Amino acid sequence: MKNKTTFIINPVANKGRAARSADLLRNAVGLRRDAVAYCSEYPGHALELARRSLDQSRAVVACGGDGTAHEIANILAFSDVCLGILPSGSANDFIKSLDHRFGSDYPIDAYMKAGSVLTDMGRVMGEKRFQRYFLNSLGMGLTGRIALRVKNTRWMKGDVIYLNALLSVLLGYKPPKMHIKLITPNSFIEMEESIFAFSVGNGRIEGGKFHIAPEAEINDGLLDVCILKAVPKARFFSYALKYMRGTQIFDPQVIYSKVRAIEVELFEPEVMHMDGEVFEDIQGKIRIESVPSSIKVLC
Repeated sequence: MKNKTTFIINPVANKGRAARSADLLRNAVGLRRDAVAYCSEYPGHALELARRSLDQSRAVVACGGDGTAHEIANILAFSDVCLGILPSGSANDFIKSLDHRFGSDYPIDAYMKAGSVLTDMGRVMGEKRFQRYFLNSLGMGLTGRIALRVKNTRWMKGDVIYLNALLSVLLGYKPPKMHIKLITPNSFIEMEESIFAFSVGNGRIEGGKFHIAPEAEINDGLLDVCILKAVPKARFFSYALKYMRGTQIFDPQVIYSKVRAIEVELFEPEVMHMDGEVFEDIQGKIRIESVPSSIKVLC
């Protein structure tokens, strides 16, 4: 019988600062018969723990950042097991688009009593049978490289780490050339040119403060794509401010559209992130599509 709520704790979330509350959470869960807690010990371990929990759990709660939720969501997709999120990462972006009651200090009893809602996910399919789901966002080019820099930065925390990564990446950045086809509900848009920033949102916010998809809804059956065409690097600082406000979508150098799917061809290997998780050496043809009502989320 699926009557347990499983908490999967990532103690290295937020550059290891989540470890401070891990023992408190495990002790609180240990007093209950309807809950169990595990700590992930290496990259991909949360995914393994979630898979083992499917048969006994009504819900699996990701106790970490967007990357922890990403791993667990890839196991829970299309199942009857709910995803819960106890935010303790650097940005916790997906939960900002969810109508929820949970915070990092919210009592675990709330997760036992919470209802659920069906939300969409994004699916990425690439060469060599690559397939992966994302909850919140995907980025290539600039944002992929920013995610890689964030991953490799150990001495910062919170939103400032994303601003630091942006400045560091921008110095030597050359916009990659892409062939892109946007498949909208009624037509399609096709282009081939150098792209400064390529972002796809199921949720609205990325990197803590950047509104990459300000009109996105997590249950509308569509993804929001935001493409900034090549601009001089000196002008990007004004665009960064627009992204923080969500006003970049009104700029003539930006293509913003709600889509069912996107087909991308990369002419050189690129860095891609999904929910902040970094995938290097992505190349060739990629399809990104909305997967409506594909995961149940506690709210």
